[in-house]
Amino acid sequence: MSSDIDQFDRKILDVLAIEGRVSVTELSRRIGLSKSPTQARLKRLEDSGIIRGYRALFDPIRLGRDHVAFVEVKLTDTRENALAAFNKAVMRVPEVEQCHLIAGAFDYLLKVRTSGMMGYRAVLAEKISTLPHVANTSTYVAMQAVKEEGLSPLAPRDMSA
Repeated sequence: MSSDIDQFDRKILDVLAIEGRVSVTELSRRIGLSKSPTQARLKRLEDSGIIRGYRALFDPIRLGRDHVAFVEVKLTDTRENALAAFNKAVMRVPEVEQCHLIAGAFDYLLKVRTSGMMGYRAVLAEKISTLPHVANTSTYVAMQAVKEEGLSPLAPRDMSA
C-alpha cells in the first residue's frame, strides 16, 4: 500500500468498506476531521484509484442465485496470448463472479453463481467449456457460505515500523 496513506485515509477506507453511502458530514465526524479536509481526502483517494467506485451489494439468494460452484480450469496453452484470450472471454460470462489466475496444478479458479444445478450445467457446457484454450475443468459445489461479506476494512497500521 502506498506510503501516502495515513491514519485518516485508513479510517475513511474502513468506514466506506462497510458503509459506502455514508454522507461526507457523517464520515468526517467518524474519522475526526472537519468536512472540507475529509472531502479533499476522499477526492484524492478516488482520483488516485485507491477507491475505484461505489456499488450496491445484492443478496444473491433472494435473487434466486443460490448455487455456487468453484471451478478449476486447466488450459491447453499458458503463453501470454492464450491467457489474454481467456481473460478477455471470461469477462463476458456474467455467471462468473470471480476469476483468478492460479500458480499450481491448474491455471484458473472461477467462482460461478447460478440459479441451480441445471443452470450451472448449462453455464459449464455452453460458456465455460467453450472459453479459449480450455482443456478441462473440475467443479466443487459450495454447500454453505460461511463468510462472504465482500468487506475488507484495512487492518490498523503498525506505526512503530
